[in-house]
Amino acid sequence: MARSVSAADVARLAGVSGQTVSRVANGAANVDPTTRARVEAAMAELGYRPNRAARALRTGRTRTIGVLVRTLATVGNARVLEAVVAAGAARDHAVLVLTLADDTPGSAQAAFAALSDHRVDGAIALNEATPTVRAAGAAAFPLVAVDSAPAPGLIAIESDHAGGAAAAVARLRDAGHATVHHLAGPAGSYAADERERGWREALGAPAPEPLRGDWSARSGYERGVALAADPEVTAVFAGNDQMALGLLRALREAGRPDVAVIGFDDVVDAADYQPPLTTVAQDFDALGDAAVALLIDRLEGRPVPERTVIPTRLVARASG
Repeated sequence: MARSVSAADVARLAGVSGQTVSRVANGAANVDPTTRARVEAAMAELGYRPNRAARALRTGRTRTIGVLVRTLATVGNARVLEAVVAAGAARDHAVLVLTLADDTPGSAQAAFAALSDHRVDGAIALNEATPTVRAAGAAAFPLVAVDSAPAPGLIAIESDHAGGAAAAVARLRDAGHATVHHLAGPAGSYAADERERGWREALGAPAPEPLRGDWSARSGYERGVALAADPEVTAVFAGNDQMALGLLRALREAGRPDVAVIGFDDVVDAADYQPPLTTVAQDFDALGDAAVALLIDRLEGRPVPERTVIPTRLVARASG
């Protein structure tokens, strides 16, 4: 049976001490970049993998990040989770995902206990899970909240929902529409609330009463039937692309292809909607990467901002 590669083997090949190999393996900052590159090249050549259990005993860290979600059925959650896993792997951190059983603080407290049992270094709460996590109180580890207002004990990060909504309204108003109706996301969703705020502020008073969906294409269709029946409706800003999809169907069935529609998210299929959907793109990769980077910075004692906002951008297509 072949002998496993040891840190001493790496040290010999790289021409450094075993302590230097240990510092590189543990991600220590006090290593000369040239030396670090030489050690990492030796690790790659020999196929060396540090023993996680032994490293955890030495450093007190497992290099494991918890992720708390309420659901993975939404595009945003799935895309951000994918980015978190990739960002964690790039930084040699494993990811453990837990789904909250319900929206009660007790559910989040149970999740905190489970993550503590798995000895995670810290955790990231995604979107719909953030209000529950905030209500649950302090955890025993650092927490990053994706789509949350700043709060004690949380590092908050979000897309520029309000700015993206304002850009959508500006495009529609510039096209000559007297007003812009809003198909909003569910009440209590931070992202939905921020997008509605951006719409209201950009539109000014008086704003039409928004109709509210649940992010699904079905809810977009159901609310879209009412919007399509109103001859005063000429432009709609939908809170996400899935609701915009249902809305477009309702408009098409009602013979109202003239109504302009802009969505939010820029899902993979948005360019293939009929018509191709103008939308506000979120940078899900940047959100996930920044959430992991902020958490690791906090764990390693570096200062982190209370709130980080990732820019959005308008993607112009044929729908509006």
